[in-house]
Amino acid sequence: MILSDKRILEEMEQGSIIIEPFRRECLGTNSYDVHLGKHLATYRDRVLDAKLHNEVVPFEIPKDGFVLQPNTLYLGVTQEYTETHLHVPFLEGKSSTGRLGIDIHATAGKGDVGFCNTWTLEISCTQPVKVYTGMPIGQLIYFVVEGEIETFYNTKLNAKYNKPSTRPVESMMWKNVF
Repeated sequence: MILSDKRILEEMEQGSIIIEPFRRECLGTNSYDVHLGKHLATYRDRVLDAKLHNEVVPFEIPKDGFVLQPNTLYLGVTQEYTETHLHVPFLEGKSSTGRLGIDIHATAGKGDVGFCNTWTLEISCTQPVKVYTGMPIGQLIYFVVEGEIETFYNTKLNAKYNKPSTRPVESMMWKNVF
């Protein structure tokens, strides 16, 4: 079951969902629009190694925008910091974003109950497209969880993306044992 606009507001009042900054006009019928933050990053190396810590080159989007290029993975970040304590948050692209040929996540659209941070975006595009800080980039949808939670994400000792950040966070795959 997906939370409605009224239910999202109720959960925010109770403190189980936090969205900062919150703007009422960004609340949809059953979602909340999030916006592209000013920080992007690309990987330093063209070939990435899943067993190594792949370094990123961070930069800010200029005021007059930045042109994304095909065949490049950009890590972006939402302007919004969110906390979700009782629901499963999903981040999906907006249809307007998709119609520009922009994908905002490769595989990581689902958050965990207890996720407390900005969202790192895995941005790619099908043709060159200019993006701007503050543009609507995605929407959060909240799903009801059935059953009790044993371990919330923000309390997991091995959670790789718990450190609060206003910048995109690179892959932490190298921390896994395989």
